[in-house]
Amino acid sequence: MRKKTFAVAALLAAATLTLSACGSGDSADTSVAVVAGDSGKQQAATVLDQPFTKPDLVLTDTQGKPYDLRKETEGHPTLIYFGYTNCPDVCPLTMSNIAVAKKQLSQADQDELRVVFVTTDPDRDTPAALGKWLKGIDPQVVGLTGKFATIQAAARTVGITVEPPHKDKNGKMVSTHGTQVIAFSPKTNGGYLLYGEEATVDDYTKDLPKIMKGQNP
Repeated sequence: MRKKTFAVAALLAAATLTLSACGSGDSADTSVAVVAGDSGKQQAATVLDQPFTKPDLVLTDTQGKPYDLRKETEGHPTLIYFGYTNCPDVCPLTMSNIAVAKKQLSQADQDELRVVFVTTDPDRDTPAALGKWLKGIDPQVVGLTGKFATIQAAARTVGITVEPPHKDKNGKMVSTHGTQVIAFSPKTNGGYLLYGEEATVDDYTKDLPKIMKGQNP
């Protein structure tokens, strides 16, 4: 497993550069490589020496009901990703990679794992839209939507920058956001692992059994 250990302060700096306007061709991948200091070679996983605190966030799930992130995921291995359903590339690929890897776990572990997708485009990603999109990827994924300001503030607490949706040069509405997946331990509820968009199915397949136990890969 390719990995590197960073202090949270360094990750916060890196995260502000890890922005991807999904489907627009705009990204800051080269800047991330410089921040990582890895001679242009990005890492699939970053192990934090100081974990992120799980966001104190209450949003609306795909059933239209309130979902308290901390309460509902406490004591569960949890993966959190900020993205949007109209993204044609990074977001569906990331979620599909996780879904495929998740299926390699036992049914009991699949039921125990919490995968949470928080939209960065809440105006278009209604509970119904999220539910329909996630059903085609993994019905067990928790889809959350709500006020943009609330989502943006929550993402910032874990080093993820989210900008308001805007039209690109072709007039297409896009959402520019950090593309990291954060893994939270079931033992401490702390976010110790950060995966970039280059993480593969094999990376997640290899790491999930340890994440389930609260271990770092």
